[in-house]
Amino acid sequence: MARGKKGWDTLIQNALVFDGTGNAPEPLDIAIKDGKVAAKGSALPGYAASEVIDADGLWLMPGLLDIHTHLDLEVDLDPRLPEVVRHGTTTVLMGNCSLGTSFGQQIEGEQNPIVDCFTRVENIPKPVLNKCVEAVSWNSPGEYLDHFDNVPLGPNVAALLPHSMLRVEVMGLQDSISRDPTEAELQRMCDILDEAMEQGYVGMSTDGLPFHFLANEPHTDKRIPTQFASFGELKRLLNVVRERDRVWQTTPIIENRAKAFVYFALTSGRLFGKTLKTSALSVMEFVLMPKASGGFLNFAKLMNSKLFKGNLHFQSLATNFRIWSDGIVSPLFEEMDSTCRLIAKEYDDVEGRRKLLNDPEFIEQFRRDWHHGRRGNNLAHFKTKMGLPDTMVIRDLFRMVFDRAPVEIWNGNTLQEVMDRLERYQHGDKEAARDSKEQAEFDKFPNPIEDDANFMLHLLREYDRNFRYWVDVGNTTRSVVKELMLHEQALPGFSDSGAHITNMAFFDVNLMALQLAQEDGQDTVARVVRRLTREPAEFFGLDTGRLDIGSQADIAIINPDALASYDTNANRQLIYRELFEHEQMVNRSDGVVSRVLINGETVWQDNDFTAILGEKKLGRALRAH
Repeated sequence: MARGKKGWDTLIQNALVFDGTGNAPEPLDIAIKDGKVAAKGSALPGYAASEVIDADGLWLMPGLLDIHTHLDLEVDLDPRLPEVVRHGTTTVLMGNCSLGTSFGQQIEGEQNPIVDCFTRVENIPKPVLNKCVEAVSWNSPGEYLDHFDNVPLGPNVAALLPHSMLRVEVMGLQDSISRDPTEAELQRMCDILDEAMEQGYVGMSTDGLPFHFLANEPHTDKRIPTQFASFGELKRLLNVVRERDRVWQTTPIIENRAKAFVYFALTSGRLFGKTLKTSALSVMEFVLMPKASGGFLNFAKLMNSKLFKGNLHFQSLATNFRIWSDGIVSPLFEEMDSTCRLIAKEYDDVEGRRKLLNDPEFIEQFRRDWHHGRRGNNLAHFKTKMGLPDTMVIRDLFRMVFDRAPVEIWNGNTLQEVMDRLERYQHGDKEAARDSKEQAEFDKFPNPIEDDANFMLHLLREYDRNFRYWVDVGNTTRSVVKELMLHEQALPGFSDSGAHITNMAFFDVNLMALQLAQEDGQDTVARVVRRLTREPAEFFGLDTGRLDIGSQADIAIINPDALASYDTNANRQLIYRELFEHEQMVNRSDGVVSRVLINGETVWQDNDFTAILGEKKLGRALRAH
């Protein structure tokens, strides 16, 4: 190339490149032209590029994939998806857990299925969801993918067809939660699904978690539509997915573990004629069931063996599974019958919750639920001690940490520490109250408090949603998290971004995966980069996650020193987002990601977004192939 002639738009020099193949990294220069990787090599000439980026001392890799999000709710309100981009993620997969917007608003009379399904399952307030529904302008799965051609996307997006919404589309909401489909309805579902596969959907999503309930009257005691499907219905629909070599995304039926394994066996090519790619939630080290992950992974290994010819992988979370609660408003408490009744009340129905909390029948039910498996000489308690509890709801106050407490000095204390001081105070030790504010609050508690169930009941009556605390539900042992992330039967990249907006934030989870890998050296980093880019792209059939010549130039540049010292727990924040007119939990990994490029354009640098993000269409609606 002649000196002075600018043949490339951008040249990134001196980076240590992890190309997503899993091969050892090497120092390379990357040239970009018209949004694509145009050249790779050593000492490419800077004079040939309009812009030269010096990445000396930095890691360069394909933009990262987030394989489990609910960002379909946000993407049409803010197609930049800024909370994703800032952490180096350039492709997101939507339509998970049987929920999504691909069929349009689906409003029929008083029924609003998107709001009804998402509110409690994904812990998103109804006013936020109403804003999302108002942004919907399409009426079919094909129109949904097509409309992204006219949206200034930041990251690339790909979509699963959500089974709950498919049922609603064919049967209507009421019938979808009350009966089986007729043969004609089931055939129509199959036809719609097959057409969606033709249009480029990466597969179909279902859900089996027993605490996923609808949010609108008169259905607040009903689970979401997918859970009313028979095994026969799912088998028939998944045959469509199977024949197209697409993906089934699902969650386990944890209330019946034997049934869950039967359903997971649908992956088997030996049993069902052709292998079904299956991506399931989730493998982690649960605090109350620390050995459960081994059972799931061993089952996946069996299914994926030559004997069964399956392709089952469990999504993994490469960080501690920390969940915040605002009083009872939390994904933690949908699993208990009593607290489920509280959550079913409208978000602002303080009096309705308080009336229930003072009802003797409810109090008895709450106390029974709270203590189940935690006391007495009974089977439930024995199972809990053996790591096989009947419920995964954490009710140990020493695991719950106040954050934004009604009494300032409670912040950072466990609920157990506060209750211990309360009990000493009630036994006559007035010095147990650390200041006059705590003393005044202690005087409001029933005396004696008796036990932790009554302590929690008082907090709920007195403060409703106005006390906040967090619990680490799982992944508390760093070495175990790393082992799960690297396991052959697991697939990292799960974040649940876009859901549980005040309860959790894992936008930075791919960075945490890289940090874990960094502890073992660059060979492990190379392996994990593959697991966060090319491997999921190939699994879901997407044209992304590569740095090959001609590939779209989606690139993340990482500062390894900043990555090594990054602390995700210290960098989660609850901020007010004008977009939602509501608070949201987010991560702030500033300094870790030096630069992000999408379609060859820099969208993040110097800890800030560039003007082009949101102004120009960069990402694509990726269609499975």
